Amino acid sequence: MNVFVFDIETVPDVETGRRLYELDGLDDSNAGKAMFHLRAEETGGSEFLRHHLQRIVAISVVLRTPERFKVWTLGEPDSPEQELLTRFFDGIERFTPTLVSWNGSGFDLPVIHYRSLLHGVAAPRYWDTGNDNRDFKWNNYLGRYHERHTDVMDVLSGYQPRATARLDEIASMLGFPGKMGMSGAHVWDSYQAGDIDGIRNYCETDVLNTYLVYQRFELIRGHISRVQYDAACEQVRSELKTENRPHLNEFLAHWHD
Repeated sequence: MNVFVFDIETVPDVETGRRLYELDGLDDSNAGKAMFHLRAEETGGSEFLRHHLQRIVAISVVLRTPERFKVWTLGEPDSPEQELLTRFFDGIERFTPTLVSWNGSGFDLPVIHYRSLLHGVAAPRYWDTGNDNRDFKWNNYLGRYHERHTDVMDVLSGYQPRATARLDEIASMLGFPGKMGMSGAHVWDSYQAGDIDGIRNYCETDVLNTYLVYQRFELIRGHISRVQYDAACEQVRSELKTENRPHLNEFLAHWHD
């Protein structure tokens, strides 16, 4: 089975913000501040922007096939959003994997949907619900209770919003590294400072945490044995050591499982 774990990082879509909120004349920084302020007024405190006002600046993935394991961030640091989306869906077209996420149903995929709509990025296999492939009628990427996309947070919470948990806390509870310095709340500041590499590295550690939590989930539902689970963890350790990149070495150093 091919497994494709993914995570995105976003910043305010200031171009759309200018169009919707008449923010012409403001630079990106001030347009972003205005969008956060307007959102806080709308919600009574939360600055978290609506999904369609989030622009994707990084998509990190873990791909595990019977032949290999790889973690990377799609495209280059200066790749446009449309290219990141195209590469994401190209992976689905090529491998027809099980998509795995943490809160992907609630955040990542809706953002990807809106941004694909904006850029006109076609993804026929992803959107198929049985018209092209009959198997997809009963198990597709869009069905909440289907496994072709497994939102681990959604399943573990029993689909109850009051029972959800942060990836960082669950990963740390299990002995995995969790957050290491950056968080989603700091991405906009880091982006304005030009630290796109830092954002991409942070996204990779998040997707690694998700992959490892998913392996533990596979263990508790009897899809893999303890021996297979231990082997999967060892495979990650081995591959990260081979990569020998600073943020991956730090990830290994914080792994206590």
